[in-house]
Amino acid sequence: MVITRKKLQNYPLAEYVKKLQSAEGLLPDTSQNVMEVVGILKSYGIVLDAYSKNLIYIAENQFLVFFPFFKYFNGEVSSKKLLRHWWHDRINFEYAEYCMKAMYWHGGGGLDTYLDTPEFQERAKAVILAKFKNNPFVLGLNQLFPDFLLEHLRVSSYYSGLGQFWRVMADIFLTMSDLYDEGKITSIPQVIDYIKNGLVADAGKPITYAVKIQEQVYEILPKSLGLTFLPDTAIPYVEAVFFRGTPFPGTVSYNAQAYQIPADQARFQYGALYADPLPIGGAGIPPTLLMQDMRHFLPEYLHEIYRKSLRGEDDLLVQICISFQKSMFCVTSATILGLMPHPADTQEPSEKTANIVYFQKWLDRLANSRLLEVNK
Repeated sequence: MVITRKKLQNYPLAEYVKKLQSAEGLLPDTSQNVMEVVGILKSYGIVLDAYSKNLIYIAENQFLVFFPFFKYFNGEVSSKKLLRHWWHDRINFEYAEYCMKAMYWHGGGGLDTYLDTPEFQERAKAVILAKFKNNPFVLGLNQLFPDFLLEHLRVSSYYSGLGQFWRVMADIFLTMSDLYDEGKITSIPQVIDYIKNGLVADAGKPITYAVKIQEQVYEILPKSLGLTFLPDTAIPYVEAVFFRGTPFPGTVSYNAQAYQIPADQARFQYGALYADPLPIGGAGIPPTLLMQDMRHFLPEYLHEIYRKSLRGEDDLLVQICISFQKSMFCVTSATILGLMPHPADTQEPSEKTANIVYFQKWLDRLANSRLLEVNK
């Protein structure tokens, strides 16, 4: 324990280890930070509600559809809605797919492991045969390229998994906003604690996925697999979207000879906790879509903060992104605290040491993040 204390004194992020020990989190507790975080998470919760419904709709109704022209319509196609879609007067569901692809590419968790098992292949083959039993061309194509349709169903499984994860998160953020409006949440530690409790409460929520073909239900992710919310969707999502992410086109070179993108995925640092908010609004920056979606649902008290800023609404998307990044540090704090190996109030020296080492491992990964900027 004495050695650990000495090491902690020389640790550059020791201040944040102590904050996590006392459950303060990684964001300063100020009234404006509380307004920004709760306000942006309310807007984000509304957007996630829409994203979640669409991802689940695509998984259940657009699986094995090669050209899903109307996948963003949730089964409600009309000329009026089509015109709004072409005019981009709509939710940008493309961003939801961007996050899904990041999760799928980086992998992790039980869902990723299961999709490479013989059991999944057997279930997938039954779905493929039922879907195309009267289509000899597709069945012939499947014989020539046996992984093609399997890969489609793997992706559909991630559509469903991310949709179920976001369903939980949307409810957490929206109910937290209601409590803030009632004056029951007034500090950043309370925000973090509420999110942590929500994550823990739903940690064991089953992640399942089934499709219906001609009135028969085929289970692709059956409940018997034991896939659950926290280890199989929440943690892989934090890893893929908060930490690793994907490099934005136009900001780095994809030329292999330029060596601007690490060859090892584990070294990626393009996630939400690392991204510079200033490029938001530029071409090739996927989070721009999310910021555009959230601007439509900003609570008035948060919108007023932006109006009174130095540039007013001229850089609204950038301001939204800065607030969003602050909120993601709160969600990350909740995740870190929720996964602690030992209780925060433990008096056992060895358990205290284990907690400190655990915090340091997380903070080592955040050394190059925007942690210091959001704490200014």
